[in-house]
Amino acid sequence: MNLSKREFMQVMGAGTMAGLGMGTYANADAATAANGLYDIPKFGNVSFLHMTDCHAQLKPIYFREPSINLGLGSMKGNLPHLVGEHLLKFANIRPGTSEAHALTYLNYEKAAARYGKVGGFAHLATLVKRMRASRPGSILLDGGDTWQGSGTCLWTNGQDMVDACKLLGVEVMTGHWEFTLGMERVKEIVEKDFAGKVDFLAQNIKTQDFGDPVFKPYVIKEMNGVPCAIIGQAFPYTPIANPRYMMADWAFGIQDENMQTMVNEARTKGAHVVVVLSHNGMDVDLKMASRVTGIDAILGGHTHDGMPVATLVNNKSGKTIVTNAGSNGKFLGVLDFEVKEKRVTDFRYKLLPVFSNMLPADKEMDALITKIRAPYESKLNEKLGISEGLLYRRGNFNGTGDQLLIDALMDVQGAEIAFSPGFRWGTTLLPGQAITREWLLDMTATTYSYATVTEMTGETIKTVLEDVCDNLFNPDPYYQQGGDMVRVGGLQYQCNPTATMGKRIEEMRLNGKLIEAGKKYKVAGWAPVAEEARTQGNKQVWEVVEQWLKTQPNGRIKPRKLNTPKITGGLPNLGYVA
Repeated sequence: MNLSKREFMQVMGAGTMAGLGMGTYANADAATAANGLYDIPKFGNVSFLHMTDCHAQLKPIYFREPSINLGLGSMKGNLPHLVGEHLLKFANIRPGTSEAHALTYLNYEKAAARYGKVGGFAHLATLVKRMRASRPGSILLDGGDTWQGSGTCLWTNGQDMVDACKLLGVEVMTGHWEFTLGMERVKEIVEKDFAGKVDFLAQNIKTQDFGDPVFKPYVIKEMNGVPCAIIGQAFPYTPIANPRYMMADWAFGIQDENMQTMVNEARTKGAHVVVVLSHNGMDVDLKMASRVTGIDAILGGHTHDGMPVATLVNNKSGKTIVTNAGSNGKFLGVLDFEVKEKRVTDFRYKLLPVFSNMLPADKEMDALITKIRAPYESKLNEKLGISEGLLYRRGNFNGTGDQLLIDALMDVQGAEIAFSPGFRWGTTLLPGQAITREWLLDMTATTYSYATVTEMTGETIKTVLEDVCDNLFNPDPYYQQGGDMVRVGGLQYQCNPTATMGKRIEEMRLNGKLIEAGKKYKVAGWAPVAEEARTQGNKQVWEVVEQWLKTQPNGRIKPRKLNTPKITGGLPNLGYVA
């Protein structure tokens, strides 16, 4: 895509969250606010609708955005590493508005009470239909992390989300957590449920033995007479971030050369528009956009960054748009292209928050969700306690929801230290809300959520922390494997994200005493990637936490005190608010 400086400035001005000054509607009734927020003028002749990382959330939820999303090196001060007021200022969004609430943690409890829950497939379906009515021929893309993240998804082996996405009208999909259902189950869905309805794409997944493509790398669809190619990019580090045995026969990775080949091939076959449906994570997408030419846009996921402004990346042949559409069904990205003389000449991008109070539930989708959940409602809704504080997960170093899991693991299993994986999925509970089994599963439901207790030396503990820290803060995005820092209980430490590998973790202490390299410590954890964990008779983590919840006095769960490291480098930072 080639844009002049003047065109670029026009595009950046238009590519805000909703293309409107939404302050006008901040105090309006739901119907008026919805019209203001979602009445987006049609632009151009090609439109893509983009959702990603819904993590099996069929019902409306609360989800607090992070206050810490550090950017370092070339990433410092740039999207997606802006939080709170810094993000609002960059996107020219007024604080206190509905968009400000959707995009940030600011005044979260008060704003959540005001604007209500977000997401929910019945409300998302209404918005998708509304956008399609104004954009005939538009294509709905699903960036993956769809078949994981809830109790019903775990218990139905992903079928609840498969059925919901088909009804929603998803046409193209790529994946990540989908692969933790196992190779056979993924192939079954792709070859049976999706046959003739949904294209599951991944140019970077090959067989381990002969390097043959496992899925279609791309598809070309005609939209209003314009041939458009969509190339799939699955999460490249799936066998590292998740158990290798679940996708043992498949090789993943960042394959820029093959991506370039696919782009060139699609262009040769007549594509006037080429977009990549990616689950790389935004930093990786930005680097890929600078290296691979001929891509008009990368519609990304994995890092859960709801980006109200599109980023334009320079490369040898022009510019590539990079976006990310958040998580949990909370947003719908709308990317409109004007295509003339076989090329993209202009675009508009909008990130639309899905407010369940502003969008009526689609009756057909609502009926399907009711049917899906009916056998499980009593089990999901069982009250395990009342939270007296805000429970959330997102943030580079910890969240109160993970702190609850850590506290429970240490208490029940008699451990000195506990680790909780730096997963970015998981919903939010407001103070006074019931902790139900559903919320607990929203935080823990995977196909390998075994609770473990291990003896580790101080040296091993440091190695674990250093390895995860490098995955998060390596200056080269291609060495970042996604997720946040492992959450730690019992142990206090200092972290210098700007240091080199092996030197980021300092001053590890337990009860005020320095951790000894050769001494062994009892460490609780969950979600081990080692295959032997599934045969050792370990309880599921939600069983352990449920046991703890039911023993709390009067069923009241006190606010969690975050155990976070002292940050000794990289500050001040526009991605950090203490």
